[in-house]
Amino acid sequence: MPPTIVGQSATRAMDKPTPVPTLTAELTEILQERIMLFDGAMGTMIQRLRLEEEDFRGEIFKDHPVPLRGNNDLLSITKPEAIYDIHLANLLAGADFVCTNTFSSTRVAQGDYGLETSVARMNRESARIARRAADAVSASSGQRRYVVGSLGPTNRTLSISPSVEKPEFRNITFDELVASYSEQATALLEGGADVLLVETIFDTANARAALYAIGEVFDASSPVPVFVSGTIVDRSGRTLSGQTTEAFCVSVSHAQPLCLGLNCALGAREMRPFIAAVSAFTPAFVLCYPNAGLPNAMGGYDETPAMMADSVRGFARDGLVNLVGGCCGSTPEHIRAIKLAVEGCKPRVASQSSRHPGYLMLSGMEANLIAPGAMFVNIGERCNVAGSRKFCRLIKENKYEEALVVAKSQVEMGAQVLDVNLDDGLLDGVSCMSKFLNYISSEPDIAKVPICIDSSNFAVVEAGIKCFQGKPIVNSISLKEGKEDFMNKAGIIKRHGAAVVVMAFDEEGQAADARRKVEICTRSYRILVDEVGMNPSDIIFDPNILTIGTGLEEHNNYGLDYIAAIREIKSTLPGCRVSGGVSNLSFAFRGVEEVRSAMHSVFLYHAIAAGMDMGIVNAGTMPIYDDIEPRLLKLSEDLLWNRSSDTTERLLEFAQSLAVGGKKVDAAAVDEWRNGPVEKRLEYSLVKGIDSFIISDTEEARINTELYPRPLNVIEGPLMKGMSVVGDLFGSGKMFLPQVIKSARVMKKAVGHLIPFMEEERRRSGALGGSTDHVATVVIATVKGDVHDIGKNIVSVVLGCNNFKVIDLGVMCSCEKILAAAVSEGADIVGLSGLITPSLDEMVHVAGEMQRQGFAVPLLIGGATTSRTHTAVKICRDTVTTR
Repeated sequence: MPPTIVGQSATRAMDKPTPVPTLTAELTEILQERIMLFDGAMGTMIQRLRLEEEDFRGEIFKDHPVPLRGNNDLLSITKPEAIYDIHLANLLAGADFVCTNTFSSTRVAQGDYGLETSVARMNRESARIARRAADAVSASSGQRRYVVGSLGPTNRTLSISPSVEKPEFRNITFDELVASYSEQATALLEGGADVLLVETIFDTANARAALYAIGEVFDASSPVPVFVSGTIVDRSGRTLSGQTTEAFCVSVSHAQPLCLGLNCALGAREMRPFIAAVSAFTPAFVLCYPNAGLPNAMGGYDETPAMMADSVRGFARDGLVNLVGGCCGSTPEHIRAIKLAVEGCKPRVASQSSRHPGYLMLSGMEANLIAPGAMFVNIGERCNVAGSRKFCRLIKENKYEEALVVAKSQVEMGAQVLDVNLDDGLLDGVSCMSKFLNYISSEPDIAKVPICIDSSNFAVVEAGIKCFQGKPIVNSISLKEGKEDFMNKAGIIKRHGAAVVVMAFDEEGQAADARRKVEICTRSYRILVDEVGMNPSDIIFDPNILTIGTGLEEHNNYGLDYIAAIREIKSTLPGCRVSGGVSNLSFAFRGVEEVRSAMHSVFLYHAIAAGMDMGIVNAGTMPIYDDIEPRLLKLSEDLLWNRSSDTTERLLEFAQSLAVGGKKVDAAAVDEWRNGPVEKRLEYSLVKGIDSFIISDTEEARINTELYPRPLNVIEGPLMKGMSVVGDLFGSGKMFLPQVIKSARVMKKAVGHLIPFMEEERRRSGALGGSTDHVATVVIATVKGDVHDIGKNIVSVVLGCNNFKVIDLGVMCSCEKILAAAVSEGADIVGLSGLITPSLDEMVHVAGEMQRQGFAVPLLIGGATTSRTHTAVKICRDTVTTR
């Protein structure tokens, strides 16, 4: 055993940690000055001791009925000096922090050993042992060392079913995890932990339970700094429960951890792109403690201290980290080598405010970052038992897997958030919400988007939050039941880390006119921001879209009042968003779908211009504003703006002239567009998203070699002209994202028809002695986090037809994959594509990595959200070309 280290201050009472304001300030100052060090792996060092069953049992548990070998946490009770020695070795190697031997010290994990009743003691003793070692080295070295209370992930998961046959089944509940983590956190603090660490997170829902528990513990005791560390299980960049690195960060950031980062599963080299993603994303200090490489065939770890230190030095040199250490396979020797490697390296500069100021940050399996002034966000409305007869029937018949098809279709049609409402008198809302969201978790194509948990029953809201690993929206709360009820619900939502929709209701009732809407929203905002402490960007107001065209005069200004309220709310309540249920507007014309859709399109056109950020809407079925039948357009405008007292009657007459279901049956009018020239027909198909005739019309254009000598000319001519019209309509707010996606799919089909002809043209050119030498090699890809590829595919086709060699890597491509391909293919140009706003950040990251790695080739940037300004300000490199 190493000699006991004693100093004059080592005997002082330190069972209680330093008060958090002092300790947080102290750690913040150090983390800004130098890179601090975590310890190495406790489990690795315990394995070296080659302990037997009797060592784990000791005298205390010698008669325990269950085998205990392998329960490392128990050694804090049965072999405390062995654990003390491991802590001491790490501290003497240079560690600033030692983690308690409590990775599995919860009732949930200790249930496997029948030691649930010993959990509190395990945690207290583990913290006291670490405290004793830290104090001893603090006293002898004159430099303070800290104790980190470790809260591991447990052996259960809230997001994944243990049964393949029952995707909705879970073997643990959120509340059970909260109780388990509360007991652990309390005991760790009693034992003297300075910091609480939620670590090795493979399921973010479990981590959210731990953070919720810590918040409750802090209500009853002095808070301490919190660290959070996730685990990316492989090079896909996702946790075991499927979240991307960025989505994980969004999902836990509500806890405002002092340090946020990654550990375990990967070695330092493999972890680099993901720790870089965390570093670029969070305002917190970044921690990183990787494994000593990847496990070998025998389960061991082969990276020597020098090898691991060299990789970690790269993180430090590039300003990615503030706190480093080691996980599986690492030893005090590794920590000593890492300490030497990072000495002199400046720590990452952590922002004291959000790296995404003003953004509404949501997540499912993927992050959804909504910037101030971003494009309108479509919240899919069909998973609502009150709004979809089909969905309601499927839920009542217990056909949840079929109900998932409804959800999936909403996402495919462009919903960026999915609203789920299961409020029905014949349904158990709590049970149904939990069950349906558990089903959604099993479907990545749906679970990738955030959920809007929609219920008037707060118990249903809580049930939904507890089943969702990402950051959802809660819809909704209000002042209807008074301020105290409002604040209680808002506090729970804040602790869960959700965004919230606030309705314009108060104790006097629902706001109908603009003045009352603004008054209630202002009062709600001040309570949430000033008293509850909620981030303004997490507040979404619904100032009540009420029904117009009812025949009642007092309803005639409802549309006007909503739009007027939006303008005032957005100008006076900084950071908030505005939403609403759009279908409410046209409820008076239920069953007359052509009228309802036109009313929705007209309303959104004006509401979005006034500042409406998002809405619950079936946008994929709405007409384009400019395509609404002229008489119906005028009637809809007159009704919205209350221009005439007889508008409702005139619109009713129009509605009654329609066939059952609300659509005119006029075959001649429907097919009239088919009589135009092929160029106009192609444009019409693209703008309307109609694919019925796109192949035949594309072929008609192709065989007209007088106008279009080459198949490529059809793409560059009428097809691109049609897509330009789509872009202009989208840019002016007259088309919505789901409609653009439909248009893009039609374009893809047309281009797909032409590709074989272009390939044949190229083959013939080579056979006739034409040059087959490529002008240049282009590696092109849709960046990580984005699945949209239609524009990229068209660019690839055009480049290929102009004798470029195109290496198309597809979608969701990581930076590493793109740059590796650029090297292996000898790329002359690298092309990055993306449709969604977060893709811009990924493009910045790729450009930065190209510069860091010494690439000298041009970078081509393209996509719906890209611009020359963003490229110049955020990506700017001498070699960048913007399209």
